[in-house]
Amino acid sequence: MANTKVYLEIVKQLREMISADKLKSGDKIPSERELSERLNVGRSSVREALRALELLGLIETRRGEGTFIRDFQGNQLVQLLGTFILQDEKAKHDVIETKNLMEMDLLRLVLKRADKKELLQIRNLVENEQLNDDQFFYQLIKIADNYLFSRIWLVLKDYYNSVHLEKVVYNRNILFLLIDALIEKDEEKTLSLYRQLRNLSIITDKY
Repeated sequence: MANTKVYLEIVKQLREMISADKLKSGDKIPSERELSERLNVGRSSVREALRALELLGLIETRRGEGTFIRDFQGNQLVQLLGTFILQDEKAKHDVIETKNLMEMDLLRLVLKRADKKELLQIRNLVENEQLNDDQFFYQLIKIADNYLFSRIWLVLKDYYNSVHLEKVVYNRNILFLLIDALIEKDEEKTLSLYRQLRNLSIITDKY
């Protein structure tokens, strides 16, 4: 198993433990031997991977005690783990693809559930530059009124944003046309404009 794959498997294991066991800052993670057995890799590879995670600030080793989750605020640890996992190019592609497919399904829901007044309010916010691109889609998600959809999209959005050094700024003219197509309840036009929105996005330096 390549070293990169070893790192990814160990981080994935940590992520699963955090989620399944509800681990919190200061909790101890499995030993090198346990991780070696679970992942079926040599202890030296596990040791190297843990060292990399420690350099990233995700874990800390206490002499004579073991290795522990660092003291992070809120869900920052999970976000950092997600960032490390998504250095894998295939994983990044999957997140982008899934996020795009979800947003297309979101637009279909909005076509069924939104009224003209709600969409005009969003159009006004875009016109006055009161919404960034994530907020634009989140406003649509609120109209769709599907809690599970909202939670999944937010996770995908955070993962997507965590692995990009740039932010994406979409063509505002197409945003307006997209809202108009939603008001007209024209599904074919709405989805066509969404595809244009993705293709005509402008990459700008985040910092």
